[in-house]
Amino acid sequence: MQQSEQPPSAAPRVLLVDDDPTVAEVVTGYLERAGFTVDRVADGPAALVAAGARWPDLVVLDLMLPGMDGLEVCRELRTRGPVPVIMLTARSDEEDRILGLEIGADDYVTKPFSPRELVLRVEAVLRRHAADRRPGPLLRLGGLELDPAGRRAAKDGRPLALTLREFDLLSYFLRHPGQVCDRERLMREVWGWDFGDLSTVTVHVRRLRGKIEEDPARPRLIQTVWGAGYRFDPTPTPASASAPAPAPTEG
Repeated sequence: MQQSEQPPSAAPRVLLVDDDPTVAEVVTGYLERAGFTVDRVADGPAALVAAGARWPDLVVLDLMLPGMDGLEVCRELRTRGPVPVIMLTARSDEEDRILGLEIGADDYVTKPFSPRELVLRVEAVLRRHAADRRPGPLLRLGGLELDPAGRRAAKDGRPLALTLREFDLLSYFLRHPGQVCDRERLMREVWGWDFGDLSTVTVHVRRLRGKIEEDPARPRLIQTVWGAGYRFDPTPTPASASAPAPAPTEG
């Protein structure tokens, strides 16, 4: 199913999916006071209907929903088109949070949470998403090719199936070859956040390695610099540590 066309609006549209009426009411109030238009539903099927009627600019999605959980809703939305997703979860289990990130959620917030912080995260994700959609030059480096305008990526001529944030992260590495980037810098530059759980970065780096490395257990392109962060090395050789990395080709 394709997303429905909707007239442009000055107010970004947020689809809020939560079966707790108290949480939904409070979050809706904060978002509306911050200038957002909010479509509020209580379950997964209703969320898909609402998204089909008016495609949202962002989805705030509870993980634990009756019948169809948030992970299923997120997967289905991803088949229809790109949209930023922030997941709400009452679970403290790290595996549940990581699973949400791995299927493409841009962020998660653990209940109980501050509605004001959620609004800040919504604003940060939307700012980053808008910046990501601005077209840029084609990037070629280390056997990788990225087309920012078309949001397409390939490795050695083979298309890569990347989530929105995996694409953004790889694009950042390609633009900064040979530089050591700590997780705080990546969170700030790629996610647009000055705060947040740094495991978000760790999960996305691991997922990205699984898609671009010949052996993800021994990564050569995205290398870990212990105690410092990560370095994208497009030409990993024994002498690469002392030689400057080549600049990406932009075409």
